[in-house]
Amino acid sequence: MNTPTLLFIGGHDPSGGAGLQADLETALGHDCRAASLVTCLTAQDTRNVEVVYPQPVEAFSRQLDLLLADIQPDLVKIGLLGDTALAQLLGSRLATLGAPVLLDPVLAAGGGRAMADRALIEAIRGELLPLCTLVTPNRREARLLGDAAEPELAVRKLLDLGARQVLLTGADEAEGERVRNRLLGRDFSKTFDYPLLPHPYHGSGCTLAAACACRLAYGEPIETAVKHAQDWTWRCLEQGIPLGRGQWLPNRRTEIPA
Repeated sequence: MNTPTLLFIGGHDPSGGAGLQADLETALGHDCRAASLVTCLTAQDTRNVEVVYPQPVEAFSRQLDLLLADIQPDLVKIGLLGDTALAQLLGSRLATLGAPVLLDPVLAAGGGRAMADRALIEAIRGELLPLCTLVTPNRREARLLGDAAEPELAVRKLLDLGARQVLLTGADEAEGERVRNRLLGRDFSKTFDYPLLPHPYHGSGCTLAAACACRLAYGEPIETAVKHAQDWTWRCLEQGIPLGRGQWLPNRRTEIPA
C-alpha cells in the first residue's frame, strides 16, 4: 500500500511525552509521513502544564494555507488547540479539504490544569465535531464537551453534533484492575478491556489518538483501526519509562504487532 501522509495539528510539549512529539513518533513507528502545525507553545513537564502560549491566528493561518496548497494529507489529526480563534479557523479551512479528521479534544492536562474555556469548547462543538470521523475523549473530556454528567450520555450528544464515531477511553477513571474503552456510533458500540497498568502516563491519549489516525489513514475499517491502535498503545505504556519526576512516558519505539 502507498505510504499515507498525515497532518498533525497540536501543541508543543518540551518533555516529548505528549503533543506533536507523540504524534510524530507514532507516525514514524507506523511508517507514515507526517506534516505538522504548532497551535501552541507550552511551559510544562511530566507533572503538569503551567502556561499555554497560542500562536497568533494570522501566523497560523498563513502556515496552514501554504501547507495545504502544497500537500494534500490523507488524514488530519487535531490535538491541543488552546485558542478559540484557531478552532474557528480550522473549522472553516478543513470543511472544504476533503480529508478525514480525527479530534483528540485536549481539554485538561494530566495534572488537572484546564486547557480550554467555555468559548473554545463551544467552538469545538460547533465548528469541528461535524467534520470528525473519530473523536477520542477520556471520560472527563467527554463530559465537558458533551455538557452532560454521564459520559455515555455526553458521547450521544457528540454524535448528535455530527461526530461519526467516538472512542471513549476509561483509564482516567478506571476502577478495579481493568480499563474499559468504548467505541460508539449512532447504531453500534464496541467494548475493549485492557489490564490496568501500575503507573500514570503522560501522553497516553495523544499516542492512542495518533495511532488511530495512522491506522485509519492506511484504510483500515474503524473497529479494526481502533483495536490495533489500542493494542499497540497498551504495549507502549507497558514498556514506558520514568524519564522525569512525574508521570511515565510511553515507549513509542515499541514494535507494531503483526
